[in-house]
Amino acid sequence: MLIGQTIFAQVVTSGQSGSISDQLAESKDFTERLIVAAIERTTHRIIYDGRYRKIAYPGGDVPADVGVCTDVLIRVYRALGIDLQKNVHEDMRRHFALYPNNWGLKRTDTNIDHRRVPNLQTFFTRKGQKLKVSASAGDYLPGNLVTWMLPGNLPHIGIVTDRRSEDGLRPLIVHNIGAGPVLEDMLFVYKITGHYRYPANPARRTQDE
Repeated sequence: MLIGQTIFAQVVTSGQSGSISDQLAESKDFTERLIVAAIERTTHRIIYDGRYRKIAYPGGDVPADVGVCTDVLIRVYRALGIDLQKNVHEDMRRHFALYPNNWGLKRTDTNIDHRRVPNLQTFFTRKGQKLKVSASAGDYLPGNLVTWMLPGNLPHIGIVTDRRSEDGLRPLIVHNIGAGPVLEDMLFVYKITGHYRYPANPARRTQDE
């Protein structure tokens, strides 16, 4: 697979940090598996339905045949053993005031918090790696996460893959904009509002510590 130069690490278990080269090797494997899981989501027929639903916690999910853009990410990461429902909830519970107050909530809600794009943007900024937003396709590497603002001020999110547009100039995105998860050439179709990696690049994290 065509994996970019900047690559992710899996969460390193306590007491087993390993060398940077080991972490980078693990991160390449993680990115490859993330992309495989993202593209696999495009084989599912999903009805676009963002209604509030009560779900289990942790590991909760809406019915398998429904979902919105955030549910693509949730299911992709969960296929790799990462529960965004749990991770977002735990960070919001500790730092509720740092998250958007768009919905007038006074406490966390494990049924919906992780399914809202603004909350994911805050979480990825805090616990992952916030990257620059640019007009250069080369800045958007496989495994990156991108957010957009759609007409009508609707936030949207998707995953960058290693597949390329027909002209080879842009990476294809896995996202669900209403017709179910698709692999599509749409990186620059809407206004980009955020660019992230999660988990963060291990080399950068080590340099910052």
